[in-house]
Amino acid sequence: MKKRFLATFLAAAMVLGVVGCGSSSSSTTSDSASDSTEQATDAAEEESAEEVDELEFNPDQAEDAMTIDELREANGVEVTVNSDWEIGVVMKSLSNEFWRTLQEGYEQASADTGLAFNIQATTDESDEIGQQTMTETLTNQGVDALLLSPISDSNLTSAVENANDAGVLTVNVNDGLIAQAQHYVGPNAYMNGQLAAEWISEKLGDEGDVAIVIGMAKAFAARERTAGFKDWIEENNSGLNVWAEQNADWDRTKAKDLAATWIQQNPDLKAIFCNNDDMALGVVEAVREAEADILVVGVDGIGEAYESIRNGGLDATVDSFPYYMAQVATECTLRALGGQELPSAVATPQALIDADNVDTDPAELINWVAPTYVTE
Repeated sequence: MKKRFLATFLAAAMVLGVVGCGSSSSSTTSDSASDSTEQATDAAEEESAEEVDELEFNPDQAEDAMTIDELREANGVEVTVNSDWEIGVVMKSLSNEFWRTLQEGYEQASADTGLAFNIQATTDESDEIGQQTMTETLTNQGVDALLLSPISDSNLTSAVENANDAGVLTVNVNDGLIAQAQHYVGPNAYMNGQLAAEWISEKLGDEGDVAIVIGMAKAFAARERTAGFKDWIEENNSGLNVWAEQNADWDRTKAKDLAATWIQQNPDLKAIFCNNDDMALGVVEAVREAEADILVVGVDGIGEAYESIRNGGLDATVDSFPYYMAQVATECTLRALGGQELPSAVATPQALIDADNVDTDPAELINWVAPTYVTE
């Protein structure tokens, strides 16, 4: 399984110009894009043969992985809390609503448990060194556990190794992957992409060009969402054609500009899947400005995405429920601090949201039950 996932990652990282140069012929543009994509994929597969062991841990494929419901069934809903425990949190930029919502979830968990949470976030989505410094500082301050959402799969490696050596519990929460972390908590990112592909397939039928706006290829979640989307189409609806895929670095403006270029180059483009909602909302702007008829699907479930769905802009999002994700991550962390044996990966709830269920209470959608905390 490692070979498949790494090959997908490398292909995503290398596709940097998958559409052809401007042409008056849409078929020529599409053919050029297809040729570029095939060349990049072939090169990626050759390179992957030398690097198949780089992916040390894949939570989406972990044999001992559990959902939070399965974990509670095995260990009960009640969680014992030591009032002296201190929790450190390091996230990505709060300019993205997803991370602000995750922060709100941590704040709710702090209120529910009575524990002190030291929550840190970078000023932008690319400050890898800033995250490393925050993690090292929290370790030196003596926190009992670290809940970490890294920008990439490598920027917190040394900081997490040092935290582990210092006896700090390290928990990787979504997004970038930290192979050295003791546990991973987050949605199954591969399934994010699968849910999006299935929904698009139901809407388009068995024919049409689709494109993928990737976040950052160095981020585990981006690679898995892309792989899940492409694999579902390959296995279930080969009539759909992944015409183009390219990084937009989680950036709304970059995604908008990329989509605008694609729309000009391929008038037959039917759907665009984006690795997060922020980029998807940028794509929605491009689609509106071009007065095009293109389905747009994102991932995350931020409030702005919900509003866009209600207003007829964004077509769907795969909601990872960050508010509840933070609470699940906290619950798992406290279980581990209390001596419970946890699996290497705990999957948090997710669901596809469209016009049919956009006004349904999220807690109802995922059958949320809050844990019972008992303070020692």
